[in-house]
Amino acid sequence: MNRKQQLLIALTGTLLIFMFWMKQGNLVLLVSVLFALPFVINQAFLICVGFIIFSYFRIHEAFPVLEPLRIPQLLALASLAGLSWQLWLKRETIIWQRLHTQFVIFTLWVLISCILASNRGEAFANFNGNFIKIFIMVFAISWLPTRLKQLKVIPVLLLFSGLVIGLLALYNKANGIGLVEGTRVTIGRDIGSMLGDPNDLALVLQFPVSFALAYSFYGQKWQRALTMIILVILIMSVLATQSRGGLLGIACVIFAMTLIRSRSILLPAIISGIGLLALVLLAGISDRASGGAAESGIDESAMGRLYAWQAAINMAISNPFTGVGLNNFYYNYYFYSPHWDGKNHAVHSTWLQITAETGFAGLVLFLLLVTGALRVSYQLLKRLENSEMKPLAQGLWLGMLSFCVSGTFLTQGTTWPLYILIGLLLALDRLTLIPEENHAHPD
Repeated sequence: MNRKQQLLIALTGTLLIFMFWMKQGNLVLLVSVLFALPFVINQAFLICVGFIIFSYFRIHEAFPVLEPLRIPQLLALASLAGLSWQLWLKRETIIWQRLHTQFVIFTLWVLISCILASNRGEAFANFNGNFIKIFIMVFAISWLPTRLKQLKVIPVLLLFSGLVIGLLALYNKANGIGLVEGTRVTIGRDIGSMLGDPNDLALVLQFPVSFALAYSFYGQKWQRALTMIILVILIMSVLATQSRGGLLGIACVIFAMTLIRSRSILLPAIISGIGLLALVLLAGISDRASGGAAESGIDESAMGRLYAWQAAINMAISNPFTGVGLNNFYYNYYFYSPHWDGKNHAVHSTWLQITAETGFAGLVLFLLLVTGALRVSYQLLKRLENSEMKPLAQGLWLGMLSFCVSGTFLTQGTTWPLYILIGLLLALDRLTLIPEENHAHPD
């Protein structure tokens, strides 16, 4: 059967399904989905990555026209079906790694904190609606890929998705759409999108910066040039959010990449210092309504963050083992903050978020998880020094460092970035420790 005949059959089948759906409705549409199962099973990893891209970058919220299509839900169902089938087929070749154990232990502690939360409804709503997806996808990312080639597509998709969101952020900035405090850019604020918070938007945009910086030094000239353009757009869009945590994250990856390239400490420190100063000036943070130059001494934004941090410490002291529960910081702020200005606030610190919501015990488990991920990342950086996967290893290393630095000022303890990195680290570690031909499956 030649290519034209295959296309003709596919087109005819699609038209028939459409006609029957117009007559019979969703029942026929549901039956027709069965025909997609072979593709779902064969491309389970790609579908899983698609779900992660939509969940993390909130593509459907950035472009509300996609909302009625329910793409994240469809990708989630397809991912679960593909993952279940693939794991059954590969059950004898699955490798359990130490980082898996640390991740499972931390997840169990998060679950315990939900059971003992001050607001169990809110805790379990977040656990069932968000964290359980993260839990499943860490294992999906780490176990589904069978070839190193499959991992190469993830940085490409991250860069493309970051480029789309970055361009939209710059468009909103140029047209004054959804600005906070008159100068800080957001996306989808009118529909309640997660990207409607400048700090969360900076976090989303910052994640692909690590990979853009790493891949700017590899590939053909046109590839390096294209990656550099994407990197500039990403940095400009982070600057438009005027997020200090985002700027620190960018300065961190610049410092780390310069350190890798120069093997010296003095030069990276000078370059990063100058770069951070330039970023601050370009971002126009002094023009912010909160935390700008108009506020003398410790500005309102900084004081608000200090009050939130003190509230987090008070929550942990009152509940040292399990904290107040997952996603409960915001709802407990009034009871533990030394200063009340009429509204609750976010914690604006990953480390203190984990401390407040899972207790000191949860913080220890989380630090062990992050330390374990850093250890694996550094081992991969050394092991793949002369490998074609070196850019990916460097991107993961930069991503981990950026998370640790920006996490001090951004709330990302139970959101996607760290856990995507952990899944990729586990997959890359597994595929580079075992010869690829021993576990690869034919297409």
